[in-house]
Amino acid sequence: MTELAQDTALGWIERWERQQEQLLPDREERFTALIDAVELGAGREDPVVVDLGCGPGSLSVRLLDRLPKATVVAVDADPVTLALGRAAYGSRAGLRFVDADLRAGDWTAALAGPADAAVSTTALHWLTAADLRRLYLTLATVLRPGGLFLDGDHLGSDPAAATLVRLEHELVEREDQRRFPDGHGEGWTRWWEAAAADPALSGLVAERSERAVDANHHGSPSGLLATHVDALQAAGFAEVGTLWQRGGNRLLCGVR
Repeated sequence: MTELAQDTALGWIERWERQQEQLLPDREERFTALIDAVELGAGREDPVVVDLGCGPGSLSVRLLDRLPKATVVAVDADPVTLALGRAAYGSRAGLRFVDADLRAGDWTAALAGPADAAVSTTALHWLTAADLRRLYLTLATVLRPGGLFLDGDHLGSDPAAATLVRLEHELVEREDQRRFPDGHGEGWTRWWEAAAADPALSGLVAERSERAVDANHHGSPSGLLATHVDALQAAGFAEVGTLWQRGGNRLLCGVR
């Protein structure tokens, strides 16, 4: 994997944070609620936490800022964001990045033992429903009894509930218009276009395309709340429910 200078990585991660903040209303509030749940639910000050689909480590570093004695295993298959995270935060105590595909069962080989919590934000809706079911079955073997799974994402209501679906979408649009009356700056697509044009990242972007880490994203039923709830229950999670919500922006929790 291409090695980047720390300053280069931090610059790109700053751009990543800006475009994510514009793309995702209440991003920081959701991060805060998720980390609160880890702190309150883990029952220890040094929990072992797995960050699924970690990207450049946005959630992982926030977790360690709050819980400096924690161990965070950050898992992703995206060579671009992994390279950025390793270059920017590779020396961070308690943080380890792992290059592994959550669609395969061997990502658990990176874990030394059971985890107290597994977390994810805006990542697992990229999986197909079948891959999501397999992931949750595997996750049930990784978490200790009573361990928590916490997923922050935009998870829609059942399409049959037409009014709820419409209002969830329109609430987000209204919030977006209030926060950004003059429009957005650099968004998701433009960020990736800029990364592909940077010689420091272009090779990694090409590798990302070869790995097809974002295949089957559009139209996947994994963007629906019911898909996650059903898969978690089928995997044996004892309790499944929403801890925090604003429109379709939710923090879903499963208790092992």
